[in-house]
Amino acid sequence: MAERVYITGMGMITAIGDNVAGNLQSLQQQRSGLTQTQYLNTIYKEVLPVAEVGHPSSSLATMAGIQDTAGYTRTSLLGIIAMQEAITQAGLTSDDLANTGLVNATTVGGMCDTEQVYFDIIDPEKNGDFIKYIDTLDCADCTLRLAQHYGINGHITTISTACSSSANALLFGARLIKQGLANRVICGGTEALTRFTLNGFNSLKNIDKQPCRPFDNSRNGLNLGEGAAFLILESDTLAKSRNANIIAELAGYCNTNEAFHPTAPSPNGDGAYQAMKGAIEMAGKTPADIQYVNVHGTATLSNDLSEGNALQRLFGTTVPPFSSTKPFTGHTLAAAGAIEAIYAVLAIHQHSIWPNLHFTAQMDELSISPQTKLLEQITVNNVISNSFGFGGNNASLLLSKYEG
Repeated sequence: MAERVYITGMGMITAIGDNVAGNLQSLQQQRSGLTQTQYLNTIYKEVLPVAEVGHPSSSLATMAGIQDTAGYTRTSLLGIIAMQEAITQAGLTSDDLANTGLVNATTVGGMCDTEQVYFDIIDPEKNGDFIKYIDTLDCADCTLRLAQHYGINGHITTISTACSSSANALLFGARLIKQGLANRVICGGTEALTRFTLNGFNSLKNIDKQPCRPFDNSRNGLNLGEGAAFLILESDTLAKSRNANIIAELAGYCNTNEAFHPTAPSPNGDGAYQAMKGAIEMAGKTPADIQYVNVHGTATLSNDLSEGNALQRLFGTTVPPFSSTKPFTGHTLAAAGAIEAIYAVLAIHQHSIWPNLHFTAQMDELSISPQTKLLEQITVNNVISNSFGFGGNNASLLLSKYEG
């Protein structure tokens, strides 16, 4: 029988908190991280709100314990900080890490720093320290730095499937464990704001100049964010043999590719429907067992219509409470799946459902609306966390209460 996969450590940094406790406090206080950027050099500084981690890169380096910062991009620093918290919570030693795997996700690697020196890089007459940042553009660069920083020597790889990247990282890590190819894998993602990404989404007319309004009839696009999150996945056998503190179970997962359009999902929600259905079936559960869905909920016209139709197809007239937490964190792209997986685990532990901020009017095309008030002191045993990316990359995770 394949091993069950447990979560034994979690760490994160986002615009609403430097760690898991800080994020939880902001969720409970319904405090959004959306504001104007302080650190991204962009012509849209006063125009497009973002959810930016509230520290300059120099302070992040201090928080990460990095003294020689050459070649360490903001992407890598965010990842190191989040991973440290997860490792500490899991109680892992350097010997443990030597036999641990790492699946890291990012969409544009160290673009945040290489775009600052782009014109120096392409000038053959120039030379200087900027050359150290050329290789950081490779998405695998930050993965390598994370692995080297913590002495991780197990299976190491990078996943970049747009906005579903770190959900797929968790999925892949769980598959390694279930197939007996690893017994412990650190999975997650890290993403820093870049002009490249902001300009790209803006050119697609997918960014709202106001705080985003997922599943609202007046929604007009997303707000970008940055952050990092990592979860420690361990096999049933390993976690119990070392008396690890088991936080939750990754009970089910599924990814699909509907291949409908390069940047738009199927309006009927075909891929989202199959991903959620597959995750529930893998866990041996039914739709009635789900108490909360942390939706992808980007607030774009196409995503929310597609995801809403998928929810109605799967759950019928009894759609469980659902909400998007992107009005808190912005859309953190590759990091979003891991960040929201932690929010799903927090919902289970705190007996809470997080509110969908900024919602005022139900979409004309749907008969459902998101949860807009913070729900507390309710039973939450099973949560679906959705992450859907360009190119039809759909991933759903089912996080469950650890029953012992």
